[in-house]
Amino acid sequence: MTPTRAPGGTARTPKPARPQPRASITLTGRGAVLALLAACFLGLLVAAWTGWSVLADVIFVMTCGVVACYTRVSGLRWVVISPPLAFLTGSVLAQVLTAPDSFLAAEGILVTLGRSALWLFTGTVLTVAIALGRGYRPEVLRRR
Repeated sequence: MTPTRAPGGTARTPKPARPQPRASITLTGRGAVLALLAACFLGLLVAAWTGWSVLADVIFVMTCGVVACYTRVSGLRWVVISPPLAFLTGSVLAQVLTAPDSFLAAEGILVTLGRSALWLFTGTVLTVAIALGRGYRPEVLRRR
């Protein structure tokens, strides 16, 4: 960085720019939530057909990280709150499509959520950590 001359004749150095991801793709908040929901649904659907439940959990955590990295800072509020909701919705859709009746679908949803609780927590914490590192600051409601 080279110093520049201010109007008063003093030299000052410009502030370094905040690091941004060097990706050509940036997602909006809604697009990121939709991508997370699609990845959860497809991962859970493949896991239901193959019996590899860890596959769906790993896909969920990886997608949480990727979505948090490639979302615009203005859309990070949607991304921070959506991982558990996206996993629940994906689980419901996958179980409704693969279970033979409604009782087994409800049972499958509850078993999937219970078995994946640690992965859900990990994905949510990862999303929040990346969002805070990228500059997301939650708005605190002020009481008057």
